[in-house]
Amino acid sequence: MNQNLVLIVFVISLVCPALFGAQPVHKKVKGKVAVRRTTSAHRRASATRRAAAGAVIAKASLPRGRRAPVKRWVQTWDEPTYKNSTSSDNPDGEDLVVRKAAADALGDFNGSIVVVDPSNGRILSMVNQKLALGSGFQPCSTIKVSVALAALREKVIERSSPVHLYGRTHMDLTNAIAHSNNYYFANLGVKLGYERVNYYAHLFGYGEKAGLNIPGEQAGYFPPAPPKNGGMGMLTSFGEEIEQTPLELAGLMTAIANGGTLYYLQYPRTPDEIKDFSPQVKRHLDIGPLIPEIKPGMQGAVEFGTARRAKQDETLYGKTGTCSEGRTRLGWFGSFNEVGKRKLVVVVLLTGGRPSIGPMAAGVAGDVYRNLASQKYFQTDAPLTPAALISSQICCTGR
Repeated sequence: MNQNLVLIVFVISLVCPALFGAQPVHKKVKGKVAVRRTTSAHRRASATRRAAAGAVIAKASLPRGRRAPVKRWVQTWDEPTYKNSTSSDNPDGEDLVVRKAAADALGDFNGSIVVVDPSNGRILSMVNQKLALGSGFQPCSTIKVSVALAALREKVIERSSPVHLYGRTHMDLTNAIAHSNNYYFANLGVKLGYERVNYYAHLFGYGEKAGLNIPGEQAGYFPPAPPKNGGMGMLTSFGEEIEQTPLELAGLMTAIANGGTLYYLQYPRTPDEIKDFSPQVKRHLDIGPLIPEIKPGMQGAVEFGTARRAKQDETLYGKTGTCSEGRTRLGWFGSFNEVGKRKLVVVVLLTGGRPSIGPMAAGVAGDVYRNLASQKYFQTDAPLTPAALISSQICCTGR
């Protein structure tokens, strides 16, 4: 029965690929494939042009003598695709360079961006604070990161070992993460079983607040049993019935970026809070040996997989997610960089209609990194914090 459910998930992913994340637009340039990066304004204009072109084609295909039916626009999703996502934000205490880079990248999309320093868990900027601090949304394919870690830890898979999917098709973990293969991760869910997936999900921060005393933050949710819709296959390939907050995903990405320390995310807002800031560890995750096993797939997602819109000169690691929750499309991207003197975690969530997909969220995150790189943000040393001073004093007292 479980294998049949897994097969159903895979067939759906083939028949309805739009449900699992559209591929980025690309064009041939001198024999190579080059990803076309656009601003948010250009994306909207392109969508308008495509809609207009579709209407022209439909009209031209009508039999001679018949009038084209009147086209009436009907919104098929609950959340707007475009809005001013910064209108109710309070930027006090944020790194204003980071905030501007994030706000400019988000543009007029309805969404949220959370940027965290993975070395200490400090939130440097939170664009659309109301959305970021809310109860969360289905994580879509970003759940595959925690599932991969659980499967590696339980020795269900090895990174380089091909897993049989169907027919003569096999795939290893790197390509499964890079291309976000639903059938691969549905199989892992069946093999792991609910108890093990539940244990690791909570260990990695699902179902609890990611922040420490952040006013307004709500906890995410993890179901107490396998989902009725698709069971473990849907849980581990789409995050069915899970509610993930941008802060929860940022917390997990922070732990992967720094080698396994899951910090409480902190959001200092006043000069005194910034002065007294000190990192607070929630727990140490024993995932150090596993991180090198998933990073090739997360890098592959950016280099040749679902997150190609984030690709740039510097190395990035990330995971996209695309799905629908009710009548709202969701686009996720969790990421971190490893080049330069400053490391960052950038999480993007888009909500709304057709453009709200993981590849588009990856493009937004890529713009955050590019905006900061243009300001030479990654080439300068981070300012010395009070916490760093305290740490250096402790290290040199002979204890």
